[in-house]
Amino acid sequence: MTAPASAPDRPVFAILLMNLAVLVFTSMDGLIKYASDTYGYPTGELIFVRNLFAFIPLLSYMLVVEKRLRLGTTQPWGHFWRGVFGVSAMYCYFLSYKLLPLSDAIALGLSGPIFLTILSVPLLGEKVGWRRWSAVVVGFVGVVIMTRPGSGVFDPYALIPLAAAIFYALAMISIRKMSANEPPTTIVFYFTAFAMLASLITLPFGHFNPDLAWRMPSGGVEFGLLLLIGTMGGAAQIALTTAFRRASVSIVAPFDYMALVYGFLIGFLVFGESPDRYLITGGVVVVASGIYIIHRETVLARARRRKAALPSLPVVE
Repeated sequence: MTAPASAPDRPVFAILLMNLAVLVFTSMDGLIKYASDTYGYPTGELIFVRNLFAFIPLLSYMLVVEKRLRLGTTQPWGHFWRGVFGVSAMYCYFLSYKLLPLSDAIALGLSGPIFLTILSVPLLGEKVGWRRWSAVVVGFVGVVIMTRPGSGVFDPYALIPLAAAIFYALAMISIRKMSANEPPTTIVFYFTAFAMLASLITLPFGHFNPDLAWRMPSGGVEFGLLLLIGTMGGAAQIALTTAFRRASVSIVAPFDYMALVYGFLIGFLVFGESPDRYLITGGVVVVASGIYIIHRETVLARARRRKAALPSLPVVE
């Protein structure tokens, strides 16, 4: 979301790319749930193959389209913390797909912008006005509706995608701090490498819990499934990055919430899930809150740019 607009604006093309990226990411999530449920692959191994095979489209894009590998960096610690937060988010997201209905996990995970707004105050020094705080409160109401505490049906596993959303927000803050000096593909490359290596930490877990033991694919179908998960993740990341280069954040970012629609459809068609009225209502509230937060951030960013050009203009938070 912080990629510089280095290419001419093509908003329609960017919207189509963003929808494609979200659809591919959501389909990948469905495959991850399928691999966990059907073949018993542990979360750590799925993170490994997701990032290992993501190098196929990522390196192809860097060599063919960008015509160079830009791997130099002046912010190794920035990449480290982006990796720690990003891998933590990925682990929680993947684990939630295994433990929860896909539509529930995706809907709760979409609360990331709410936590991003909250954390931007202490970590980025941003000033958040009453409009965005109001959107945050409304967003939390949506989360409460989805989790239904006190109704007798609260699932403690619902805390896992919420933890993923918090780690996602921390990862986005790390990217914001680096994006002024680091090309987007460089950030993606180092994160992919970090996540692949970090997932190896889970290898010994299988000695203590057989459910966490890594396993070799037993045939071409399983290997093809793992290969597809990784290549889909890498290709979707490239599409998303390109979308943000081709149009402004205010145009592209709201379409990230199409994941809720795609998640509901995949959950219903593939896994036989039927989201109840609480999940649908809460999901819509969270989406509306997130879109308004994006809108306000865009308005304020424009005001700050105008103020930089004309210092006499105030920026009202």
